Amino acid sequence: MLIPVLMVNQEMVARLGAVSGLGHGRLIRERLGRRWGNLATGSILLLNFLILITEFIGISLSTSYFGAPAYITVPLAAVLLFTVTAAGTFRSWERLMMLFVAVNVLIVPLLFVTNASGHATMHGLIVPSIRGGATSGGILLIISIIGTTVAPWQLFFQQSNIVDKRITPRWLNYERVDTLLGSIIVVVSASVIIIAAAAGLSPHGDTSSYTDALGVAQGFAQYVGHGSGAMFAILLLNASIIGAAAVTLASSYAFGDLTGSRQPLGIITLAVQAMCGLMLPSTTIFVLMLANDREVLGPWTNTRWMNAIATVVIGALIALSVTLMVSTLFPGVNVMRLLVDLSVVVGCVLAILVPWTFIHTGPAPTYDIKRADWRMPRLALVTPLPMSRGRRFLLRSVAVYLVVAGVMLVWRMIQLGVHQ
Repeated sequence: MLIPVLMVNQEMVARLGAVSGLGHGRLIRERLGRRWGNLATGSILLLNFLILITEFIGISLSTSYFGAPAYITVPLAAVLLFTVTAAGTFRSWERLMMLFVAVNVLIVPLLFVTNASGHATMHGLIVPSIRGGATSGGILLIISIIGTTVAPWQLFFQQSNIVDKRITPRWLNYERVDTLLGSIIVVVSASVIIIAAAAGLSPHGDTSSYTDALGVAQGFAQYVGHGSGAMFAILLLNASIIGAAAVTLASSYAFGDLTGSRQPLGIITLAVQAMCGLMLPSTTIFVLMLANDREVLGPWTNTRWMNAIATVVIGALIALSVTLMVSTLFPGVNVMRLLVDLSVVVGCVLAILVPWTFIHTGPAPTYDIKRADWRMPRLALVTPLPMSRGRRFLLRSVAVYLVVAGVMLVWRMIQLGVHQ
């Protein structure tokens, strides 16, 4: 289910970057207003700072497995990231990242040494379930998985990366194939690691037995073999470096657009990932509004079906977010029943909204220029986007949602911290 969410979001920002030639933050500021551009970019910079903390936590935990002290490895990693991002070229950064990506082939032997059951794996993939049932903690975990897979910073990174590569609409189909393959690979790779961990560790304790990634690596070493523990630690180190490098570059893009009580590490990581998941609906709404802006995309604006799919994705994410908020305020609520009720409400709204959009959306205008040759005109020549009542209401709703979701997440993290 994560592949369509990844593909829809990444394809829209790739199209925006190829046609407009502008970074994501700048395009929001120019088309939706300086206030909303600053809000989107500022929140991303704050979130990226928190994500970087979790990536360095991953570096610390993975190197600790091999006995290397964190006070040495973390500063070395920070210097490496700064050097690659600030002193090198984009080409050198990209080549270095490809070397790190190649290390991920270790997931294949890791899966084999755990002797994962094919029958149990297929059953788990086809029949979704949550150990312990659909509780508030389970919903938080789902949102965190979505947030760490489809993080908002990726939208800023993807669009500005397209601009950096000078990709034009003529090459957009190749970029779509690249995006689709990347979406499939990242979800399959993450699934393989989860399957390996479940096969190797589930017979030896429950989820509370492994509170962080170092515990998982040590569990692999104890119950599967020292080689599997080392492979998991290397994969963790590799993923942390790639993530930190990508987030650092995404922050650089966002900053350029903008200017032109101690708790267990597991809770910190979970909170940041959940924050990514809670922010995803708002960032997707910004992308959807820009992807329907004919002054920017011309003949490349979203099709009706693309709008319908994106709306369904946003509705599903909001249903999960509201479930987390309500279950945080009312811990005794039946989470599964609440999720089903919200899904029915969202489904009814979409059943009305999607056909209404199809009926009231006028035919696409014709253009004298070929579609592949279309590029956004200079900003000075682009007609300002009219701020209608509907757009103003939607943007204000996004701001309210972010505040309420943030407060609820902080409260939920406090609850988890107290119970640790």
